Amino acid sequence: MNEVMKVLTIIATIFIPLTYIVGIYGMNFKYMPELEWSYGYPLLWLIMLGVALTMLVLFKRKKWL
Repeated sequence: MNEVMKVLTIIATIFIPLTYIVGIYGMNFKYMPELEWSYGYPLLWLIMLGVALTMLVLFKRKKWL
């Protein structure tokens, strides 16, 4: 049971910041300058991938995965 809880906690920890970022951009604000940028959407994807990969690397270094 302990190992299962550890894996579920790591998955939740990775997805919580991503959910926060998506929640902000899903609110349809009118005055967000990056919504008008041609590379705003791909940049957001890169940021989210960077957050997830950074957290995975940190978990592997601490030998939690």
